Parts: sequence; C-alpha cells; structure tokens
Amino acid sequence: MTHLWEFDHPYYCNEGNYLYSPMRHSDVEVHEVFSSWQEFKDADGFYSADRDMNLLFRWDWKAWHLDYPDDYPDEEGRAERHVLKLYFMLQRKAFCRSMDIEVTEADEPEVRVWLEECARTIRALWEPIIPVEAVS
Repeated sequence: MTHLWEFDHPYYCNEGNYLYSPMRHSDVEVHEVFSSWQEFKDADGFYSADRDMNLLFRWDWKAWHLDYPDDYPDEEGRAERHVLKLYFMLQRKAFCRSMDIEVTEADEPEVRVWLEECARTIRALWEPIIPVEAVS
C-alpha cells in the first residue's frame, strides 16, 4: 500500500483564504497550525465536524525530510518531519480554511481512516457523473 506521503497531488493549494478580511472576519481563523494529530482531534472543530458544511476538498501529506534531506536534522533537531495539510470549504459561507498538522508515520493508519470518511462526502457530490467503470 502506498503511504500517504508518497502521493504527489497535481498543482498545489495556498493556505488560508485569499478574500479574507481581518476587518470583516475578525473572529475567524483562516489557517490553523496543530502540533500533533491528537491536538487536532481534541480541538473543538473540524475532526468531528459536519462533513457537508465543512467539506474537506484537498489534503497533502508532506514528508519534508524526504523532500529536503540536506535540511534534516533541522534547527529543532528533528531527523524527520511530517505535516498533514488540510483544505476545507465551509459551504454555507463559501469560505476556505486550511490547517497544518504535525503528524508522524505512526499516525498514518488513523489519518487514512479519517480521510476515507471525508472522501465519502465529496464522492457523494460527484457520484451522479462518475463513469460506471470508475465506481467498481
């Protein structure tokens, strides 16, 4: 099975929200950083949020130590560094949010299960036009 950090999604997605205005949205964070998968799960937010209202439309798992081995160990002494990048669309508000989560290889099975759950929501949106051969 391919590890989540071995997928290279085409193009990229920027953090935050291009149209964010601190004057209009002073109570909204457009990009959050979590120090661990557990911290993300414990936060009052997206881990268990309504999947339709908070649609995960993209994820990227970066293994920075593999992409830039000359930089590791890094200035913090880490020999490896994994970051899960999540991108959400808050559909009722047409508002994008993003998150960076420090993860480990050991988190991968649980992260994969969570991503698969999120994928069911986005698949349901597109299923009416997915070719039959792609469904099986």
